[in-house]
Amino acid sequence: MKKIFTMFFILMLVISLTACGNNNRTQESSKIKLQTADKSSTPKDNTSSSVVKNTKDNQMNSKKVKILIAYFSYEGHTRQVANWIHEQVGGDVFEIQTAAPYSSDYDTVVDQAKREQQENARPKLKAHIQNMEDYDVVFLGYPNWWNTIPMPMFTFMEEYNFSGKTIIPFCTNGGGGFGHGVEDMKSTLSDAKFLNGIEIRDSQVKDARDEVTQWVKSLNVIK
Repeated sequence: MKKIFTMFFILMLVISLTACGNNNRTQESSKIKLQTADKSSTPKDNTSSSVVKNTKDNQMNSKKVKILIAYFSYEGHTRQVANWIHEQVGGDVFEIQTAAPYSSDYDTVVDQAKREQQENARPKLKAHIQNMEDYDVVFLGYPNWWNTIPMPMFTFMEEYNFSGKTIIPFCTNGGGGFGHGVEDMKSTLSDAKFLNGIEIRDSQVKDARDEVTQWVKSLNVIK
């Protein structure tokens, strides 16, 4: 009887140890799986986030507005403002130049500009844009000549289809502000949308970088 009891006790002990061993292995196995999941989940999550981020970036890039900064400049003031805008928004820069350059003599240019305005002239341009349809936003810059935009600007605007584009004017001047240049732009580009522009006096251009930066930021044009 004692022998049977001993054998029964041993059998129960073996069964108990086996169950514990299996339970420990099950817990250990589960822990390994969790660690594996944890270890793999970090890069997996990161990869997922990266993919989403890249996808979003790609979507933003595919939908990102194409920007053109086109300007006419005689003394270099408008060119300087255009360069500062470019620093903020990127995009492409195009300087509007006439096929026949203006004289370097200021008084001669003043007289020529007045004459061209009276004749409603359209001076021929030196270069042209082949893919204007690609651009969504166009910054248009000019110096105030005789209270409006220089006549080469009219040549430029009438050469392309600006329908549906967003136009942002900027102007340098000797004290006359925009003049009626913006109104003339709107009349010529009647199918375009206009945002608030900026005008800067020639004598203040060299110190206007921060002003231009703040203005560009207020437009919410993404670089």
